Amino acid sequence: MTDQKKTVPEQKNGMKITVTKNGPYIVTGGVPLIRMEICNDDEGYCRTWREVERFPVQETYALCRCGHSQHKPFCDGTHAKIGFFGTEIAGSEPWLRHPLIIKGPVLELLDYENLCVHARFCMRAGGIWNLTEQSDVPEARETAIEEACNCPSGRLVLKDQRTGKTIEPEMEPSIVVIEYPPRGEHGPLWVRGGIPVVSADGKPYHIRNRLTLCRCGKSENKPFCDGSHIQH
Repeated sequence: MTDQKKTVPEQKNGMKITVTKNGPYIVTGGVPLIRMEICNDDEGYCRTWREVERFPVQETYALCRCGHSQHKPFCDGTHAKIGFFGTEIAGSEPWLRHPLIIKGPVLELLDYENLCVHARFCMRAGGIWNLTEQSDVPEARETAIEEACNCPSGRLVLKDQRTGKTIEPEMEPSIVVIEYPPRGEHGPLWVRGGIPVVSADGKPYHIRNRLTLCRCGKSENKPFCDGSHIQH
């Protein structure tokens, strides 16, 4: 991954996401909030993102974590009425230390399977795993990089075998509300650009360029999404 630190650094913009006990995510620092849709290509594969809405920038706001707010993506206090149990389970994020590694001739793929949110960008053109193994072919290499960079959770990370450098997209620090209209799925909150996430007990999670937070309340890997929204 990119910058994985155990402490939250002082950021110039002051952006931060704090998980509250059995409550919402409190977002501070004027973080842009955007709604985006996953779009299919002509063959039905997930291919691109489309921005559909930008919310007015607020210095501080609360995002629903229980999945039952009537004012999504914002919290309306419903979590207290339904007795939402939002205990964080992710802990020290051990899966970040042991990815499945696939070595191709030019690219190396690090697959953090536990982070999968079923965005499905990885399935086109034979799948990113096969594309990595064929990465000495320019078209396969370019498609693999495109698929990995579209993965919102950071499950799929590519490295250049020659330089050893991780290939990561540059992202505006922001939060994206993910929607997938073709299947009627309401996806997770996509946190982009290395915004720190802090647990309810004050402990920071690893800072990553891209990660996804649960907003349906069903994840068994809270506060992160584990794909449970596609089952409900």
